[in-house]
Amino acid sequence: MSQSLFARLFPADALRKPDAGAQPRVTNMELFFDLVYVFSIIQLSHFLLAHQSWEGVVEAATLFAAVWWAWNYTAWATNWLNPDHRNGRLLMVFLMGCALMMAAAVPEAYSERPGLFVGAYVAMAVIRAAYMALVFRGERMGRNYAQLCAWSALSGLFWIAGAFLPEHRIWLWIVAVAVDYGAPYAGFWLPGAGATPMSSWPLKGLHLLERNQQVFIIALGESVLLLGAMLVEKPLDAPMLGAALVGFLVIVAIWWIYFVQLSETGEHRFSHAADHTDLARAGLAYAHGIMVCGAIVVAVAIEQMASHPVEATHASTALIAFSGPALFLAGSALFHRTMAEKVPFSYPVSVCAIGAWSALSFVMHLPTLALGAGVLVVMLFLASSCREGEAAHK
Repeated sequence: MSQSLFARLFPADALRKPDAGAQPRVTNMELFFDLVYVFSIIQLSHFLLAHQSWEGVVEAATLFAAVWWAWNYTAWATNWLNPDHRNGRLLMVFLMGCALMMAAAVPEAYSERPGLFVGAYVAMAVIRAAYMALVFRGERMGRNYAQLCAWSALSGLFWIAGAFLPEHRIWLWIVAVAVDYGAPYAGFWLPGAGATPMSSWPLKGLHLLERNQQVFIIALGESVLLLGAMLVEKPLDAPMLGAALVGFLVIVAIWWIYFVQLSETGEHRFSHAADHTDLARAGLAYAHGIMVCGAIVVAVAIEQMASHPVEATHASTALIAFSGPALFLAGSALFHRTMAEKVPFSYPVSVCAIGAWSALSFVMHLPTLALGAGVLVVMLFLASSCREGEAAHK
C-alpha cells in the first residue's frame, strides 16, 4: 500500500481536535448509530421472555455482555474519533452494520446463527481497534489500541470456537466475555509490551456520560414499547389498566432515580475531576452496563405483569420482578461508589425489600399485579428519598 493511500485511509485529521477546556459534542452520526441498539434491546428482551429458565438467563446474559461491550467500546472510540469526518462516518456505518447483524442473530445465536453473531461481534471489535491504532500511529494511543486489538483477537478465538462447538458453546462464550471484560483491568497487558495505564487514555468524561445517558433512555424505551403493545393488544379492563399504570410508574421511578440522583452526581464529578478515565471505566463501562441490563429485565417484568395481572405469581415472574430493579440498583450503587465514593443506604435496603416482597408474592400466590404494586411502592419511595441535586453537590 502506497504511503499516500495509507494516509488517505487512516488520516490523522479523522480524530477530534484536542481542546483542553471543551468537551466533545455528541454528533448526529453517534445518534444514528444508536438506532441499531433500539433493535438490539428489543431482541434481547424477547430472548429472555422466550427463555425463562436458569440456562436461558445465562445465555441471555452472555449475549447482552457482547452487545453492551460492542456499544461501549464504540462510544469510547468516538471520544477521540471524529464521527463527522468522512472516514469516521464510514467506520461508524460499518460498525452499525455489524451491530445490526448481531441483533438479527440474537434469537438463534445458540442454534442456527452462532456464526453470524460471533462474526459480526469479532469483526466489530478487531476492525474498530485496528483502525484506531492506525489513525493514532506514532502516538501512545496507537500502542494502546494495538494492545486492545490483540486482546480482542484473543477473546475472538473463544467466541469463534464456541460457534463451531455447540456442546461447549456457552462455556467458551463465558470465557470470551471474561477476557473482554477483564482486559481493561489487566491494562491490556502483553508479553514484552507491558500494560497500558489508564492515565494514558486521555478521556473527556462528560461526552461519554452523555452517550451512556442516551443508551439508558433507549433501554427504558423498551419498557414503553412492550407496555404500549400490551395496551393495543389486550382488552382495557380494570386489571389491565391497573397493570399499565403500575408499569408506567415503575418506568417513571427508574427514570427519576437515574436522571435526578445519578446523572447530576456524575456530571458534578466529571466537571471537577482531573482524571476522567478511571471514573469512566467503573462508573460508565461497568456500572452502566449493569443498569442497562436491569432496565431490559424490568421491561420483561412489566410485560409479564401486564399479560397476566390477575394470575398467581409464578417463581419465574417473581424472580424477574426482583432481578430487574436489583440489577438497576446494583449498577446505581457502583456508579455512586465511583462518583461519590459512597453508596446510599437506601439502595441495599430497597433491594432487600423488593426481594422479600417478590418471595412473599410467590409463596402466598398473590396476583402478579400485587407483586408489581409492591415493587412500585419501593421504587417510588427510593425515587423520593433523595432531594434533587443533593448527591451531586456534596
